[in-house]
Amino acid sequence: MQVIGWALAVGVTLFVAGAQNPQRPDGPALFRERCADCHGADAKGDRGPDVTRLWMNDGADERAMKTIRTGVAGSIMPPSSAPDEEIRAIVAYLRSISIAKTEAISGNATSGEAVFAANCAQCHRINGRGGYLGPDLSRIAGSQSNQVLTRAIRDASASFASGYEPVTLVTRDGRQIRGTRKAEDAFSIQIMDLQGRLRGFEKGDLREVTRDRKSLMPDFGADRLPDSSLDDLLAYLAKFRIPPARRAADTPGDGK
Repeated sequence: MQVIGWALAVGVTLFVAGAQNPQRPDGPALFRERCADCHGADAKGDRGPDVTRLWMNDGADERAMKTIRTGVAGSIMPPSSAPDEEIRAIVAYLRSISIAKTEAISGNATSGEAVFAANCAQCHRINGRGGYLGPDLSRIAGSQSNQVLTRAIRDASASFASGYEPVTLVTRDGRQIRGTRKAEDAFSIQIMDLQGRLRGFEKGDLREVTRDRKSLMPDFGADRLPDSSLDDLLAYLAKFRIPPARRAADTPGDGK
């Protein structure tokens, strides 16, 4: 009876201690374990995108939670079955290291819209208008800094957004088909070709599948896009960001 009583007392003590000091998920450790392989140890991108810039416009917590939970279709990011508290811990960690800020804009957004229409809209879209061969810039511009965007414009082959990696297929009869890789498994591959058509191929019908290192997008150097025009384009893309000051102003109050 004394042993049972002692065990019961210890159990009650541990239960109360656990209730008073619940173990919280370690966001940094969870990120390193589950995310860093693709997004980098500093969360600034590797095979996956830079996720320190997600908080540059409104609703980032909710979007990040949903993205982690559901994954990204057509990419290497799978859905997660982790408990909500662990996902929230990862999101809280990313928010704590985010570098969201309002950047100085020197260009003219109206002129930048014309630059976009002339140079980008054939392959990229904003708010549903434009092409589909390249990434949707209404989303990317909302989460990437001017520095990252400038690098992507000036040196298009420096990195590729997931789902837009360039690929060249060679059929059995020698035809070459270039496009962006959308999905792939051991037996088949799906691409979007240069005409914007989704096409699927059995690998057994192909002679070669080559992952290209050269982007389908040309480099827009200063000889092709002067610095002033680049500044205008960045000003136009910046319209799709919501700065922190405005986010705070738009947050509903308590009605008092």
